[in-house]
Amino acid sequence: MDKSIFAERDGAFAGRVERAPSVRGALAALSLAMLLSSLGTSIANVGLPTLARAFGASFQEVQWIVVAYLLSITALIVGAGRLGDILGRRRLLLAGIGLFTGASVLCGFAPTLGLLIAARAVQGAGAAIMMALTMALVGGTVPKAQTGRAMGLLGTMSAIGTALGPTLGGGLIAALGWRALFLVNVPLGLLALGFAYCHLPSDQNPVEPKRARAGFDLPGTVLLALTLAAYALALTLGRGQFGPLNTALGLAALGGVGLFLWVEAGAAAPLIRLATLRDPVLGASLATSALVSTVLMATLVVGPFHLSRALGLDAARVGLVLSVGPLVAALTGVPAGRLADRLGAPRVTVMGLGGIAAGCLLLALLPTTLGIMGYVVPIVVITAGYALFQTANNTAVMAGLPRDQRGVVSGLLNLSRNLGLITGATVMGAVFALAAATSDLTTAPPDAVAHGMRVTFAVAAMLIVVALGLAVGSQAPAAGVKRPSL
Repeated sequence: MDKSIFAERDGAFAGRVERAPSVRGALAALSLAMLLSSLGTSIANVGLPTLARAFGASFQEVQWIVVAYLLSITALIVGAGRLGDILGRRRLLLAGIGLFTGASVLCGFAPTLGLLIAARAVQGAGAAIMMALTMALVGGTVPKAQTGRAMGLLGTMSAIGTALGPTLGGGLIAALGWRALFLVNVPLGLLALGFAYCHLPSDQNPVEPKRARAGFDLPGTVLLALTLAAYALALTLGRGQFGPLNTALGLAALGGVGLFLWVEAGAAAPLIRLATLRDPVLGASLATSALVSTVLMATLVVGPFHLSRALGLDAARVGLVLSVGPLVAALTGVPAGRLADRLGAPRVTVMGLGGIAAGCLLLALLPTTLGIMGYVVPIVVITAGYALFQTANNTAVMAGLPRDQRGVVSGLLNLSRNLGLITGATVMGAVFALAAATSDLTTAPPDAVAHGMRVTFAVAAMLIVVALGLAVGSQAPAAGVKRPSL
């Protein structure tokens, strides 16, 4: 961690120098919350074969252990952010950590697959609260000039959680069995709860329960959750086959968007103020975040097939090469934040997007004969660019927000990323399979897989060019102009 983040605050914080050590504890609490939510996403995947045997279930059935968690996060994250703005972010984060920890206990002792899936959905609700509120709480924890470094630290913890999940999960299964996949969250959750309770700043002007209920847009929240759930299910059901059910869910999601906008336009206290979406900085940031996450997921979908089929690596070496990306993200998060603080978030956002585009072009153009290095070098460039982009983009959005909108906007940022990951897994996977001209990628010829990868990352590079245009276009009119009230 960068110790300069924990320096004594000046200006508005000058009268509270005696509480400066609490900044370290507060960031530790936020970092642990981010680590837990990302670890919950990645650690269960490695245990699916073991869980299928333990419950005598098919692979399609145990996949819901992962889907339920992601679906819960996707559906609830914006509402969780808004609820934090109303009830108090510290109060709700404590509840979210407690919910996640308690659900982890239920997962660990679940006697049936159905109860395990239900407990994972509850765990996802706790993760949605943690993901929505960690970024929102940065503004009241560190000085504004060091926001980038704090965002970089959270990005680092997210990358560590994602990278650590498969390795830690495999070791826990071998040593203690599948229940340890979920029970490992309990001591970490209790530690995060202790740090958050002791060190996070108290909520300012907490809202009375009656006023909170009046100020919370329940119809809009439920409608948005159902719409997002329909979209996520449309892309994840059917194992790549877009059938009648997927079509119906997609149409339901499209209709849900229109109905949600209509409800929000007439709501007294809307979940998302429509003026928020007209802010050029926020609108471009959400769109670029979704595009970048779509491309990032392509590396996770295509990478294993390219390494195993086109380059002929065994499973152990594939895993080792795939760990390079999360490792680079973990190492570059805080330096990316320092750069954003020094050069300005808009400039670093463009630099990051340029790095991602360059890495995608390298993957599309470099020949397979370069071997592992022909894959690793572009992945390092993409991941370093992603660290720059994510840190700077989050900093640019969160820096100028009113206090009562930080939670919902943080939720929107996380939502755009999550929707991008879901879209990338489906759409970029379909592009890869179509370009490889095969229905079974596990047996596809090496040349077909290599061609599929080149086409996929040529498409990815075009998506990043679009993201670059959005980012540059949003900065030009916004320069020197005060952002609209959200």
